Amino acid sequence: MDRNLVKIQGFDVDSFTFEQAVDWAYSKHGQIVTINPEMISAAQKNPDFAEIINSAELVVADGIGVEIGLKILGYKVKRIAGIDLGKALVEKFTASGKSVAMIGAKPRVVDSAIENLSKEYKNLNVVYSHDGYFDNDEDIIESVISANPDLILVALGSPKQEFFIHNLKEKLPNSTLIGLGGSFDVWAGVVERAPKIYQKLGLEWLYRTLKEPKRFKRIFPTLPLFVLKVLKERFSK
Repeated sequence: MDRNLVKIQGFDVDSFTFEQAVDWAYSKHGQIVTINPEMISAAQKNPDFAEIINSAELVVADGIGVEIGLKILGYKVKRIAGIDLGKALVEKFTASGKSVAMIGAKPRVVDSAIENLSKEYKNLNVVYSHDGYFDNDEDIIESVISANPDLILVALGSPKQEFFIHNLKEKLPNSTLIGLGGSFDVWAGVVERAPKIYQKLGLEWLYRTLKEPKRFKRIFPTLPLFVLKVLKERFSK
C-alpha cells in the first residue's frame, strides 16, 4: 500500500482511512504525526518543526480544522484522532506479541495509564516507561534504545514530542513512534474525554476549552486564521 498524500498549507497529509492508518503504522514503522491547525501554525514559524512533520512516515489529520481545511481544498480526508489511533496501535501490537514503551505525562499518571491499559489488553508488554519530567533527552533515548520496543508512545505535548521522536527514530528503525499529547491523562482516568457526540462531530477541542477556559487564548485566533489561510490557498489556485 502506497501513501496517498494531499497537501495543506505546505504540509503533506495521508488520506488513509482509520484502518489503513493502523495497518500502515504497524507494517511500515517510523514516525507518526497527528497534525492539527495549532501544529501547522507553529511549524510555519519554526522551519525545524516543519521539516520534522514533512519527514514523518505517516501524517494524519487529527484536528477537525484540518479535515475542514482539506475539504475546502477539494480533498475528502476523514480526521483520525490521535488518542484513538494510539489505542488501536496498542491493541494491534499487543495482539501480535509486540512490546510497548510509554513516555510522558506527570509522575504516576503514566503508571496509572499502563495499569488501565493492562486491564483492557491482558498481554500488554510495556518494556519501558517514564514520566514526561526529565532534563536530559539523551538519557531517556538511550534507555529506550536498550529496551528496543516495537511501539513507542510519547505524550510530551507538541512540538516537544515530535522533536523527541525525530531524534529517536533513526536509532530504532524497526519501531513505530507516535506523539499523543494528553492521551495518557485520559487513559489514566485523571482527565475526562469529551462525550461521544463531541468526538463524532470533531469538537473535542471545544469541549476541552469549555472545561478549561484558559485554552481559549491558545486556540483562538489560531483556528479562524487557519481557515482564512486555507481559503486564500484555495482561491489562489
